[in-house]
Amino acid sequence: MKQADIIAPVSAELLKAELTPEHFMRDTNHSGNQLYIVDNQCAPNVLKEIGRLREIAFRAGGGGTGKEADLDHFDLEAAYGYKQLVLWDPDAEVIIGGYRFVPCDEVLYDRFGQPLMPSSHLFRFTHRFLSDGFLKTIELSRSFIRPEYQSTEMGSKSIYALDNLMDGLGGLITLYKGRMEYFFGKMTIYPSFPEKALQMLMFFLRKHFGSRWTDINNMTGRLVVPKHPIPVHFSKEWKNIFTEESFKDDYKILKREIRNLGVNIPPLVNTYMNLSPSMKSFGAAVNDEFGDVIEAGILIKFDEIHPDKLWRHLPFHRKS
Repeated sequence: MKQADIIAPVSAELLKAELTPEHFMRDTNHSGNQLYIVDNQCAPNVLKEIGRLREIAFRAGGGGTGKEADLDHFDLEAAYGYKQLVLWDPDAEVIIGGYRFVPCDEVLYDRFGQPLMPSSHLFRFTHRFLSDGFLKTIELSRSFIRPEYQSTEMGSKSIYALDNLMDGLGGLITLYKGRMEYFFGKMTIYPSFPEKALQMLMFFLRKHFGSRWTDINNMTGRLVVPKHPIPVHFSKEWKNIFTEESFKDDYKILKREIRNLGVNIPPLVNTYMNLSPSMKSFGAAVNDEFGDVIEAGILIKFDEIHPDKLWRHLPFHRKS
C-alpha cells in the first residue's frame, strides 16, 4: 500500500504558543530539556506536530500508519481522555519525543465491558483485572523519539533523549501518586527484527516475566490476554542457552546471543525489562493497523520499580 506524504513541520512559534507554563510538567534531570502535558483541545498544533513526528519515527523503524500523520480518534477526541506527554528541547525549539497516556479510571467502555483503548485492538482485559488493578493503571502508548535524537549527532541531547522520556514517567508517578499504581503498555518490535531473535526474546520474557501471570492480590489467573498471539516456539535450544536462574545473568546471555544475530535488543524493550524485576509480560500480537509491528503487553507496578531507576527519574534531582 502506498504511503501518504507526511505533512509539513509545524512552526516553532505555534508550538511555543501552546507549550505554556500551565501545561509545564517538569524539567528533565539531564540535558536541560522540558516536559509538558497537553491534549488536542489546548494544543492542536502540538498534536499536529506530534502526529508528524510519530509517523516519521515509526516509518523509520519499519512501522507506522502510512497516513500523512499518526493521529487517531484517541488523540483528537476529548471523550477518550488521552493526553500527550511532550519532551521539548528549548534550545533547538523542537519536540524530541513523547508518550500518549490515559489514567484508566477515565476511559470509555464498549457494550461488552471492554475499555475503548488502543490496546484493546490487540488484547482482552480479563474481568479480574478490570474489577481491581485496571482502575489504578495508566495506559502508555505511542512512545517515540525523533530520528535526529536517536543518534549521537545531537551530543548529550541524543544521549539522554530516552532517559529524559523516562523522567516523564517519573513525573507521572509523582503527579498521580495515591490515585494510580501501575503502568500498562506495549513493547514494540519491528518486522525487520530477525525471527530467531524474536523467538529468543519471547522465550526470555516468558521465563523471567511471564510466569508471574497472577493478579494483583496474588490470586491465580491471567490479567491481559492477546486476542491473536504470535506463535512462540519454546524449543529445547532456548532452554539450553538460557540456563541461569537470575534475570541479570540470563540477560547477559540474551544480549550476547541477539548481538550474534546482527541486531540489538530494541531500546524500549531493553529499558522496560531493566525497570522492574516484577514486570508482568502477557505475550505479544501483530498490530495489523500499524505496519505489522509486534506488540508485547506489559504491566509495571510503581513501587516495584528498581529503587535506583526510580530515584534517577523522579523530579527532584540535580540537572546537568
